[in-house]
Amino acid sequence: VQLQASGGGTVQPGGSLRLACALSGRISTWDATGWFRQAPGKEREFVATISGPGSGAWYTDSMRGRFTISRDKAKNTVYLQMKSLKPEDTAVYYCAQGRYSDSESAYTYWGQGTLVTVSS
Repeated sequence: VQLQASGGGTVQPGGSLRLACALSGRISTWDATGWFRQAPGKEREFVATISGPGSGAWYTDSMRGRFTISRDKAKNTVYLQMKSLKPEDTAVYYCAQGRYSDSESAYTYWGQGTLVTVSS
């Protein structure tokens, strides 16, 4: 399984971005796809995950309401729509494939990350 994250960039506070995670290879339809992020000087943290069928989504409390995760099964792509971005959202965002969980250890396959910078 290969994951390719894209969509990062620089945005002003209050702005929006949509990240995409394209999956390829032997994808299990039951595996979840999660987003994590790592800010400079900090540990990587959970952002959101979506179940394989796309019927369940789980967000970290601080991002619920601002971030929305979705899956396009036809395109084998998972999106993370981010709005009302804050400077503290600045981080490298990674997508990963594995069990439906907020723990990094549950995910077997990882993408390379895409940088999001929120700055005026």
